[in-house]
Amino acid sequence: MRRNPITQGPADPLEEYLLNLTRRRFFGKVAGSLGAALGGAALADLTMAKGALAGSVSNEAVGILSNLPHYAPRAKRVIYLHMEGAPSQLDLYDHKPELVQRFDEDLPDSVRNGQRITGMTSGQSRFPVAPTMFRFDRHENNEGGVWLSELLPHTGSVAHEICFIKSLHTSAINHEPGITFFQTGTEQPGRPSFGAWVSYGLGSANRNLPSFVVMITQGLGNMQALSARFWGSGFLPSEHQGCKLRAGRDAVLHLRDPDGLTREDRRQMLDLVSEINAREFQDSLDPEVQARIAQHEMAYRMQMSVPELTDFSDESEATLAMYGPDVRTPGSFAANCLMARRLSERGVRFVQLYMRGWDQHGNLPGELRAQAGAVDQPQAALIKDLRQRGLLDDTLVLWAGEFGRTVYCQGPLARENYGRDHHPRCFTVWLAGGGVKPGISWGKTDDFSYNIIENPVEVHDLHATMLHLLGFEHKRLTFRHEGRDYRLTDVHGKVVRGIMA
Repeated sequence: MRRNPITQGPADPLEEYLLNLTRRRFFGKVAGSLGAALGGAALADLTMAKGALAGSVSNEAVGILSNLPHYAPRAKRVIYLHMEGAPSQLDLYDHKPELVQRFDEDLPDSVRNGQRITGMTSGQSRFPVAPTMFRFDRHENNEGGVWLSELLPHTGSVAHEICFIKSLHTSAINHEPGITFFQTGTEQPGRPSFGAWVSYGLGSANRNLPSFVVMITQGLGNMQALSARFWGSGFLPSEHQGCKLRAGRDAVLHLRDPDGLTREDRRQMLDLVSEINAREFQDSLDPEVQARIAQHEMAYRMQMSVPELTDFSDESEATLAMYGPDVRTPGSFAANCLMARRLSERGVRFVQLYMRGWDQHGNLPGELRAQAGAVDQPQAALIKDLRQRGLLDDTLVLWAGEFGRTVYCQGPLARENYGRDHHPRCFTVWLAGGGVKPGISWGKTDDFSYNIIENPVEVHDLHATMLHLLGFEHKRLTFRHEGRDYRLTDVHGKVVRGIMA
């Protein structure tokens, strides 16, 4: 094996980085030959490439308690479709036909029961019931049928693959804390994102692409801010943060070499930088230095892998047509859904798509038509495409917003126009593939889609269930930071076994 003249380790900086994270090397550095013997006798094969828990000093972090994943996973990867702004469950998924008879009636006090509302409607003298103006159609599933809005005909065509959870609830009532909570398991900024936890636990299955990738589609209407911390690594090692792919020529900023710089030039530059960083690591033992070396090497390989990834010329016309006419428009939800499938089949562990523009406090019917029209065909095509390629059974797909929408109208109410306020008490999300029961609905809401009356599921429960399907005991996937073992589900969360196949 060729040696690095500075560290006397492997010449490949990434190989050196991975080697530094093995248990054998950890014990060898800390406790000499005795530690090396213990490390070899114990679980010496857990490296970052297989999800080693580097950077923490807790027992679990160095893999003493168990290998990862904790048991045989049902899913190997996640595609998370986040509808930023909170889609209305009443107008898309939660069919309440009896509300038509209650148009413009005040929501009974016994239903609202003094529950928290936002400052945007707290000054209203009335809370008039606003039934959906959209027709609902029945689609076949494994329970004899499910009712979906006329705005989602393509999604209805894959209802037999989907598990609709109609009883999700959250503690957050405003967008920033709501999105933060859904992405990180807490309303407090600064924690690792869901994708970072999955990357941390599973590692990478493709050395030429990041394990966590993010893409954003600009919708229409009222846009909520998207912060990079939503896909950040928090206190986890920085290589687990999401890599944002952009639309256009440069999918990743600063990845393309400047004109006149050859690939050989870039290689020589990285070799020199890696030697300097290796010296720094010998002095500081800072794991972030090793992470920096690994990220430089990943960027170098991505210079070759990303252009191939973003080139749809190898896709058949039938596949492109399945995703809809927008698939050829970079950055569209259709293009990003196709990209999600391409990333998943290349081994990327966690792909997150954000679709902005679902914050409909006014003119909900008009904006919802456009938003649903942009996502309906592509998200159904994604399910079909994963199925026909044999990927759906071990790919876990999640569709969710940060909370739901009220049954009462915000502002003036008309039969053809209305708006809805934020509603954390109940909303609908759906899952497909990856060990989830297909073609079912879980949980029920009351006649006003205001309170949950059967099988409540909180955000921590959803996270715990998804981690379970990925092979993790959510209470044991931890990282020690500032003297405390943190986890995605904090001190909460129970696995919802009723939705598991």
